[in-house]
Amino acid sequence: MARRLDVTGADGIRLAAWDFTVEGAVREGTAPEGRTPARPPAVSIARQPAAPEDRTRPAGAPAPPPGRARSAAPVLLLHGLMGHAGHWAPAARLLAGGHRTLALDQRGHGASEKPPGGPFTREAYVADAAAVIERLGLAPVTLVGHSMGALTAWQLAAERPDLVRALVICDMRASALGAASQRAWQDWFRGWPAPFPTLEAVHRWFGADDPWVETPNPARGAFFAEVMTERPDGWHPVFDPAQMLTSRETWVHDAHWDFLAQVRCPTLVVRGLDGELGRAEAQEMVRVLPHGAYAEIPDAGHLLHYTHPEAWAEAVDPFLTGVLTT
Repeated sequence: MARRLDVTGADGIRLAAWDFTVEGAVREGTAPEGRTPARPPAVSIARQPAAPEDRTRPAGAPAPPPGRARSAAPVLLLHGLMGHAGHWAPAARLLAGGHRTLALDQRGHGASEKPPGGPFTREAYVADAAAVIERLGLAPVTLVGHSMGALTAWQLAAERPDLVRALVICDMRASALGAASQRAWQDWFRGWPAPFPTLEAVHRWFGADDPWVETPNPARGAFFAEVMTERPDGWHPVFDPAQMLTSRETWVHDAHWDFLAQVRCPTLVVRGLDGELGRAEAQEMVRVLPHGAYAEIPDAGHLLHYTHPEAWAEAVDPFLTGVLTT
């Protein structure tokens, strides 16, 4: 179980954070707004999705050592575009024995507020993360970000080094993706057969029928099932696809190497072997970082922390232990 923490973002926006720390693992608050825990799909998947407070430690994973988490250094996890804090749950609990581990539903996502007028700029996402760190008393924090959340993390580390002790970047590119990429995403959203008639249809579309899926990927279907909610006419995403496109528009046209070079804290760049961040670019990111390190996870794709939580934790925990005990 995870404990919900309601916190105010930079411009008064209401945000939800989730504390996975062992001693803090008591039910508080409600499940993420507008989201119904996903039911088991018709096909076999690596893990059954559920709300953050209901997710359990992966089968066979070691239990976190008791008595360490309350005094441990804090770690804040930032999900990617269209994600939510619960996507971190199995990986987070593997860290929570030795670190106070929290995850944030960023604006427009999960249980956090989704203001119709935004803003959904890079500045807004970074300012929210800074506000959460300050208001929850986490500084200096270790930031762990996936995809868009990783970009938010390293921009904050560059701009506010006083708030960030260490950084983990998970499968996010520093190079510009360009206008063609944004147009492809617009077409992709338009092609969704939403509302989905059943949750099983969500699993099937995102795991197999989506034209972007090259081979059946049940874990991808499970990932998206976690961010769907049931309405009278069927299953809809908890996020607004237009807001997701607006969020993405603010970073895809630009490269982000300058921010990366300004990060002064120890930083680990982690990629899935079959992810979106190529090895050459990842290693160049490590070279640009003043204190960079590199890790990759075999057999993992873009959703590396979600599909391979044990391997992800094995790559990340030694880095965290090293930088947080020196």
